[in-house]
Amino acid sequence: MAGKPPNPRPNEIEMDLSDVPSYGVKDAKRTRARRRTMIVGYARTSTTDQAAGLAAQERDLKAADAERIFGEQVSSTAKRAKLAECLAFLREGDVLTVTKPDRLARSTAELLSIEVDLSKRGIGLVVLSMGGERLDTRNPTSKLMLTILAGVATWEREIMLERQREGIAKAKAAGKYKGRPISIDAAQIRQLRAELGPAAIAKKLGIARSSVYRVLGT
Repeated sequence: MAGKPPNPRPNEIEMDLSDVPSYGVKDAKRTRARRRTMIVGYARTSTTDQAAGLAAQERDLKAADAERIFGEQVSSTAKRAKLAECLAFLREGDVLTVTKPDRLARSTAELLSIEVDLSKRGIGLVVLSMGGERLDTRNPTSKLMLTILAGVATWEREIMLERQREGIAKAKAAGKYKGRPISIDAAQIRQLRAELGPAAIAKKLGIARSSVYRVLGT
């Protein structure tokens, strides 16, 4: 009697990109058929750029031996469907190639998070021009560059948070800091209207009378 067939390769890949978007990779369907490893390119220009910019990136990626290229014209702040498709397509042993880091990531933190995830999955990352230098995460020098970059990103964030705390402290000392705006609970306002007038409701909830009138439609 034939033994039980081996379990098929899982269709889902768990990704942990920290605070950055996951691009739906976890839910992406991937073929179970095995294939040889390959160099995969990703190109992006914003919607305001000319098509020539995207074509130039694709030309550079082909020159770098990219066998399949995912390209799109979309703002970095918008959902990047082709990036999600590209990240889902990649398999262990593949190499993801981009022309510049800002074509792949919105920020240094996002770039580092994507690289960490690719590394965990056994996928290399090549940036053809990163400050004029070629970065290839498969070699120690590039790994060192990323480590330094991560340190700089952490330092910049700490500086930003420190300045934010100082600004809040100064605003509090000057009596100008009020914290986050108070949220308006429309249901509570309508409930209180049965017992109180608009002015009394505003005083009780600590909001402007205009907000009460707006909710009540008066």
